[in-house]
Amino acid sequence: MARDAAMQSGAMAEQDFLASVVLGEGLPQEAERLLHAAALSYDQDAVALRHLMEARLLAPTHPATLIGLYRFYFYKGRLKECLSVAEACLTRAAIDNSLPLNWRDVRSKDAPFGDFDAIGSRFFIFSLKGYAYLTMRLGDFDESAAAIDKLLELDPADKIGAKVLLDVLERRGLEDVD
Repeated sequence: MARDAAMQSGAMAEQDFLASVVLGEGLPQEAERLLHAAALSYDQDAVALRHLMEARLLAPTHPATLIGLYRFYFYKGRLKECLSVAEACLTRAAIDNSLPLNWRDVRSKDAPFGDFDAIGSRFFIFSLKGYAYLTMRLGDFDESAAAIDKLLELDPADKIGAKVLLDVLERRGLEDVD
């Protein structure tokens, strides 16, 4: 329980960082307004989702619209939909960084994944971490393990915190003794 809360808190901080970094750059003003409106109407699911979808129509490949939709689905517990957005984030980050479209084919030499000042590769690695977490939560443990292994390959210093996910994956089914 405590680990799950810590992982969610870490995920929130990562997504907050990414949203703040990529929000303004190249985002149409109307899309930014819609993202803000979605945040203000978060307690009204249909209204917030409509704003997010309209923002995505205006800027379908902009990381800010993807992150907004990801966060909405994540915090609403709509994990299957969130996973779909995580996959779109991985594709967007791969395209933006000239990486292979299949994350399994990405190699550590392809981008500066350990450099947290490299925003594009950071978006890719955070997206992969979200993907690993979501596949675990949805019960696809083999897929989650593969994504975690890839995270550890790309970030051997584990700045992203993939070992926390690995620990949770390895402990699944064991009773929480906290």
